[in-house]
Order: sequence, then C-alpha cells, then structure tokens
Amino acid sequence: MSKDTLYKIIFYNQAKVYEVYAKSVQQGAMFSFIEVEKLVFGETSTVVVDPVEENLKSEFENVKRTYIPLHSIIRIDEVNKQGTSKVTEVSEKDSNVMNFPVYPQGKVEEPK
Repeated sequence: MSKDTLYKIIFYNQAKVYEVYAKSVQQGAMFSFIEVEKLVFGETSTVVVDPVEENLKSEFENVKRTYIPLHSIIRIDEVNKQGTSKVTEVSEKDSNVMNFPVYPQGKVEEPK
C-alpha cells in the first residue's frame, strides 16, 4: 500500500449514509468488521467551511481506528483524489438501501 493510496468508504449507519475518506482500509481482526484508520478530511484553511464535513470531523476527532460492520458497507473505492466527506439522511420508506441480512430471520430449524 503506497503512502498516496486513498479510499472512499460509503456505509450505512442509523438511517444515514456516510461517505468518508481514509488512507488505510483492511479486514479487521474482529470477525465481520472492516477496519478503517487514518481518516482524511478537507483542509480547514479554506475560507468556505462545509458544516456537514465539520460535523463529521468532530464526530471522528479522537478516533484512531474505527470498525465498520461488514454488512453496513455499501462500497469501498480506491480513489486518486479526495472529495468531500458527507452524511446523507435516508428515509427508511423511500430508500432502497438496507443492511445485508447476516443472520437468518424467522424460525431456524434444527438439523435432523
């Protein structure tokens, strides 16, 4: 993995779709989690400040590494250029985004 490698991670969390950028993404030591570290946010020296990105930056301010459940991941892309990190509200009834069913729903029958 090169120093310049950058990933865009899009994941679903509590009726919101997060889009963040990080320098390191790997399969975590915890079963069924993706390990994301070295989160990258836009420059704070610019005159125009995006409040959504600032909220994300403060949410992950003291986070060294975060673990995202595998079934919450929508997409991971290796990108050449950083975009704007964002959070999008998703209406449950209008959305086609849903968690991947990891565990069976309903009655599970015992093998005979």
